[in-house]
Amino acid sequence: MDGIFNAEFVKGMACLGAGIAMIAGLGPGIGQGIAASKGAEAVGRNPDASGKIQSIMVLGIALAETTGIYALIVAILLIFVI
Repeated sequence: MDGIFNAEFVKGMACLGAGIAMIAGLGPGIGQGIAASKGAEAVGRNPDASGKIQSIMVLGIALAETTGIYALIVAILLIFVI
């Protein structure tokens, strides 16, 4: 049983885990696209409030991006630390 988990196996599983972690990058991309489209729609309906809409939209996009950044950090740690 000791020979099953050798260094190559662990490195392979770490790379597989890094690839799976990067699937989390799909969520922020979709969320940012939806936020941008809704922001453009809101500005089209009420052009006077464009500054307020833009600031709220940028804050939402920044919060959505943190998920992708966390996934990238996990993937980098899995590849280079293990």
